[in-house]
Amino acid sequence: MDERLLQRLDADEEVRRIGRSAVLRRAAADYLQRRHARQVSDAYTRAYGRGKGLDEDFAGWEHEGAWPEP
Repeated sequence: MDERLLQRLDADEEVRRIGRSAVLRRAAADYLQRRHARQVSDAYTRAYGRGKGLDEDFAGWEHEGAWPEP
């Protein structure tokens, strides 16, 4: 890791309080969680977001769903 980045990290109040390793573990976990969410979102987009709508087996049913009022 870049020495300058480590110095900036070590100067942070939270890093001094809980430790560099704890902050880096949390950063890595956050990154992996965001990456997983992005992969799931991308998979949904690939599966449903191409503008094809529902399969022909469901033609005519697009507006039949009922959503509860908020």
